[in-house]
Amino acid sequence: MRKLWGFAVFIFFAASLTAQNNKVLLTVEDENITVDEFLRVYNKNNNAENSIDPKSVSEYLDLYINFKLKVKEAEALGMDTAESFVKELGGYRKQLAQPYLTDQQMTDELIKEAYDRMKYDVRASHILVRVGLEALPKDTLKARSRLNSILKAIKNPEKEFGKAAAEMSEDPSAKQNFGDLGYFTAFQMVYPFETAAYNTKPGTMSKPIRTRFGYHVLYVHDKRPARGEIKVAHILIKVDEVMDDATQSNAEQKINELYTRIQNGDEFDALARQFSDDKSSSAKGGELPMFGTGRMVPEFEDASFALLNDGDISKPIKTQYGWHIIKRLEKNEIPTLEEAERDIKRKISRDGRSQKSQASFIKKLKEEYNFKFDEKAFNEMVSCMDDEFFEGQWTPEENCAGKDKFLFSIEDSKYSNRKEDYTQQDLANFMQRNRRYERNKENLGQKDAILKIIFDKLVSNSVMQFEESNLEVKYADFKDIMREYRDGILLFELMDDMVWTKAIKDTTGLDKFYESNKQNFMWDTRVDAKIFVCKDELVAKKAKKMAKKQLKKGLTNDEVKEKINADSQLNLEIKEDKYLKGDNEIIDQAEWQAGISENLNIDKQIIFVNILQVLPPQPKKIEEARGIITAEYQNYLEKEWIKELRNKYSYKVNDEVLKSINN
Repeated sequence: MRKLWGFAVFIFFAASLTAQNNKVLLTVEDENITVDEFLRVYNKNNNAENSIDPKSVSEYLDLYINFKLKVKEAEALGMDTAESFVKELGGYRKQLAQPYLTDQQMTDELIKEAYDRMKYDVRASHILVRVGLEALPKDTLKARSRLNSILKAIKNPEKEFGKAAAEMSEDPSAKQNFGDLGYFTAFQMVYPFETAAYNTKPGTMSKPIRTRFGYHVLYVHDKRPARGEIKVAHILIKVDEVMDDATQSNAEQKINELYTRIQNGDEFDALARQFSDDKSSSAKGGELPMFGTGRMVPEFEDASFALLNDGDISKPIKTQYGWHIIKRLEKNEIPTLEEAERDIKRKISRDGRSQKSQASFIKKLKEEYNFKFDEKAFNEMVSCMDDEFFEGQWTPEENCAGKDKFLFSIEDSKYSNRKEDYTQQDLANFMQRNRRYERNKENLGQKDAILKIIFDKLVSNSVMQFEESNLEVKYADFKDIMREYRDGILLFELMDDMVWTKAIKDTTGLDKFYESNKQNFMWDTRVDAKIFVCKDELVAKKAKKMAKKQLKKGLTNDEVKEKINADSQLNLEIKEDKYLKGDNEIIDQAEWQAGISENLNIDKQIIFVNILQVLPPQPKKIEEARGIITAEYQNYLEKEWIKELRNKYSYKVNDEVLKSINN
């Protein structure tokens, strides 16, 4: 699905609320737009809370007319009935419905619980015996029995738990880590596992608990106050196992040289920009995003949090990625509940604990919608589950013939006055669609349990679908936002066809537009230049000689560096590009004429510039500015298209009503 957020024209969507002022401000074809409908759009997007700027109203109205005309065109083209549109809108509806399909009270309790846990980090080991979450009783009993036998063999958990995990846990990583998962905090483990970890005292084992992976038992090593979050910068010199010994030795030498330079007063961020192999952070002086417990490899995390003050710098440390020097930039303690609430709520919606909220919600819906259930009719359905059901040859028509009694009902007498009745045949059809227990004759002895699992799933699905289909009549704001998304998707598709994709595919039109407007896409005066960053005067002297030979002999920058850096990887760096005024402070200091500049002493390094060519102002080639040129071509296409729409469809503004708004 395409992301709609950020699409500026969406600010003009109107909400379909009950109008307090039904005067018609605007008519587009046969659609009347009232004052209230327009003002809801305007007020929603206008910064001034209690005043209306006549000029702003007029501007909004003009843009709103364009919006309405585009929607009319989309509807005229039948885009609102296209299968792809219906599918995409349905997908967004499912997303938008989620906040309405939860138990808010339970959610609030889960938020508080999660926040209390975020105050601490827990270190735990575990032993796992795998079994599916919806496995049958005999399978869960077998898994539980195996776990119990493992537990009986552990006499001293502190000394024996790790060995037992390595030998008997069905978590593949246990053979290497002895079941030890390190420190973690809320939301980093599945919810039942997290709950067991936080509810078990350090130095003891938990009771067996079940997750979607199977049965676990935990040994909790430690519980400490949360470290919070930290922001650091780092310099990385990459090392991996496939590198030969000489390369690894050079990397270690390089990181130690860098650390010495930092100790001698060189700026950390300047060295990170110049030498760090982490290209995603080097341009920002090595700065990394904030992180907390469990987000980095342990060696890096421990070294970062060991720095006590902002500005402190670690000695070189090694991780699986290579050698690092770390600088502390900022540290945040745990935020307040009010500060963290929104993020916690988002995480809950994606976490297993949301099932707890959903179960509570379904229970409330069953009460609200007067759920009724005929237990006798349900029990009669067990006879349908004969051998064929477990052999894959079962059909409701043959095996449940005549089973059509009332089973359960859902009724809404407040909003939609709807009632839905479900029969035994509905359960039979649902059984056919949920046939995970087929082809296993061992399940014959557990028909009651299997049927109950299937029936509970049918009831849950039915109640949730009933509530979801009721959202527009229960919640006016949901109805409004669905209208917004409907129009937004239509507009996106139409704009894509008529403007965005058209501008990209219409290479002939783009070339013609460029030729007519290329004076609007000009380069200012530039230089094609190389910047030589040298360790000291001696290196600079050697580098200047090499720079003079470079063009004559056709040497590459790497060949020049190989000669100069023979005894140290830090002797020389070369950067080459085309530069405008203001692009680079070193280039700005050089005299803009072909040749080698005088030496500059910057950050305890000797720097000179070799200007290869001064490039006069000239139009950018279409390949050099395709993005900007395409964007301008899109603007041109949209303006021409709007002219066509204003000629194609009728629209009329009621000037008297507009004046009354301005007054």
